Amino acid sequence: MSNNDKNDKSGRDGHYATLRRAVRDAKRERGEIPTPSPRRREKAAGWQPPQLQPDQVHLYGLHTVRAALDNPERTIIKLSVTQNAFARLDIGDPGALSYPVEFVSPQDIDKVLGPDAIHQGVMLETRPLPVRRLEALKESPLLLVLDQVTDPHNVGAIMRSAVAFGAGALVTTQRHSPTESGVLAKSASGALELIPYIQVTNLATALEELQRLGFQTIGLDSEGPQALEGAFAGEKIALVLGSEGKGLRQKTRETVNALARLDMPGAIKSLNVSNAAAIALYASRQHLAGGKR
Repeated sequence: MSNNDKNDKSGRDGHYATLRRAVRDAKRERGEIPTPSPRRREKAAGWQPPQLQPDQVHLYGLHTVRAALDNPERTIIKLSVTQNAFARLDIGDPGALSYPVEFVSPQDIDKVLGPDAIHQGVMLETRPLPVRRLEALKESPLLLVLDQVTDPHNVGAIMRSAVAFGAGALVTTQRHSPTESGVLAKSASGALELIPYIQVTNLATALEELQRLGFQTIGLDSEGPQALEGAFAGEKIALVLGSEGKGLRQKTRETVNALARLDMPGAIKSLNVSNAAAIALYASRQHLAGGKR
């Protein structure tokens, strides 16, 4: 190969390398791939989240933040965003907004949220949503109740399904349940803004109150005496799901109106709690729709 050929090849390689870097940088700004940093593993291991005040929450991700900005019950402190992400939010002139907007780099957000957060170039500092009580129930014949489901990813996914199937609220315990956080909100992908998230002190007492309000409370249990489809009665349903592994607590099992199982004909007889919730919500909606015909 001649020197001229080598120089031409080197030039082409350099040009393509530049293009590849530009594409990667654009993807990182959109949050499609993580932002690299020197000695990433060491930094990830040593990263400590900032100490948030009880009235301070960091939300992130385009769907999550846009839903929060559209929620009139949200009190916004500050929006930190890349130029690219701001354009994708499509919320107008930053100077005309009622909250401050700070334009930052993806790395600036990484420093706050940590190197593993898929923030898509946007972070919202906000106050938590108002505390909800059972009185906040929407006019819906379908509720979802969680008995100490602790994983915020699971609760967020369940919340998303609850909104998709038109549930009126998601009821959980104050202890052993996730509080409002960026991880919960990101997993819910906007659903946190669309459904009351009600945390109660005593779940058995709350179930009894729901029963007085006319809800049939059905606890999902793999050893339930009947299939869920055959357990429905009435026109208002509150589905109760327990934590993975432990399932429903004994007091909860004693308080619900009925225990039922999801019949699964395949080799696997148990599901992740978020998948079980989605299936149970669908079956409940089918029953409620049938009752209206």
